[in-house]
Amino acid sequence: MWNSLVPVVLAFQDSAAAAAPEPFINPLIVLAIGIVTVIGLILALRVNAFIALITAAMLVSLLAPGETGEKISRVAVAFGNACGGIGIVIALAAVIGKCMMDSGAADKVVRSFLNALGEKRAPLALMGSGYVLSVPVFFDTVFYLLVPLARSLYRKTQHNYLQYILAIAAGGALTHTLVPPTPGPLFMAANLGIDVGMMILVGGIVAIPAAFVGLLFAKIDDRLMNIPMRAIGSEQEPDPFDDSELPSLTMSLLPVVLPVLMITANTVVSTLAKDAADGSIWLTLEPYAQLIGNANLALMVSTVIALYVLYQQRKPTLAELSHTVEMALMSGGVIILITAGGGAFGAMLKEAQIGPAIQDLFRGQGDESAGLTFLFLGFGIASLLKVAQGSGTVSMITTSSMLASMLITPENPEITSEALGFNPVYLATAIGAGSLVGSWMNDSGFWIFTKMGGLTESESLRSWTLLLSTLGIVSMAVTVLLVFVLPLA
Repeated sequence: MWNSLVPVVLAFQDSAAAAAPEPFINPLIVLAIGIVTVIGLILALRVNAFIALITAAMLVSLLAPGETGEKISRVAVAFGNACGGIGIVIALAAVIGKCMMDSGAADKVVRSFLNALGEKRAPLALMGSGYVLSVPVFFDTVFYLLVPLARSLYRKTQHNYLQYILAIAAGGALTHTLVPPTPGPLFMAANLGIDVGMMILVGGIVAIPAAFVGLLFAKIDDRLMNIPMRAIGSEQEPDPFDDSELPSLTMSLLPVVLPVLMITANTVVSTLAKDAADGSIWLTLEPYAQLIGNANLALMVSTVIALYVLYQQRKPTLAELSHTVEMALMSGGVIILITAGGGAFGAMLKEAQIGPAIQDLFRGQGDESAGLTFLFLGFGIASLLKVAQGSGTVSMITTSSMLASMLITPENPEITSEALGFNPVYLATAIGAGSLVGSWMNDSGFWIFTKMGGLTESESLRSWTLLLSTLGIVSMAVTVLLVFVLPLA
């Protein structure tokens, strides 16, 4: 008798489970809870960004639809997927940057700019150096490298000190924010489905006019404030490399230029192959271009070159070379954790079905109007997050995750130019522009600029903070202009 009742009971349980509606929380409320959790943990409780993002991802996942037993495990899966997309590139970029610093390659690039442009154009040389070096090297490292040169220039000229360090900040902050393989732009490209080569190309184009506006701002602000160079601490400043100790300009630039060329070549060939006829050479070359232009391979080749340059210049032992790599990977590992944590958070926002809820708000609008709405939405959210929690990288990661959750649905598995009216790369540049606005005392870059530049907090608010806000607004304006002039749709 009992055996005959078992199937009946199980069938009743299955039908009851199927009939019972899954607990539902409005997706917009879940989104608000996620944002408040991230900002509250980072800003109010000073929790590490990785812990804050993973905590928010787990909380959002618990509130989102899905099998109860899988709500935490899917966070780990999403974390792994995000890490698989950007982990290798970030780790290798950290090694490249460290090797360029220790070998003197970065110093050689800067001095070459100065020699080519002359002392009168020193601000332009420093801005250009920051612009180039911040592509593979993190901003704080670039600023640390270039500040001694700015101080040396002031000792020689006795004027324009603030202009020098603001010029460094303008060039470095822009490419750090808009051009891969730095973590923020790299993650945005992966999260929004943008080709890395396209992100490098468009990000660099957007950054150029903003950099020159930043140079003009630096000149005006220097005249208004007229801040002299001050001593920093009690330690003697390190002596720079002698010219004879530096590698050649070709070898110094190769770790920066080669991966950019490899990735860009893939973008060009793939673009031409889309409209090519059967039997075209572009279709034949496409798989090879995809291999050579893979960001992981490109950065690995660059890493080998950077290590070779370091070995040739400094002749370290194998143990010393290994230690250099380990130190670089330790700093890169923190960035990988934060970036992948942001990926998991964004994936859980998608699980919460935020995309359809947001799309309902824009129902009835034309594609161009909706696309521009998302453009300004990305800029606004990124700016608010930057002001709230300080990190531009976290701002870019979180905002791009939110926009991806809004735009990617089961019916639309990828963000397309047709849906927006323009190439999705402009979403990334708008978010990057927003992440520049509002840098103040909760931003590590603010303190790097203040302490290493020898400025007071008030002086930095009137120089650094205003500069980055100007760069962000100009970058957004250039982005909007390109949407209409060169939509790339």
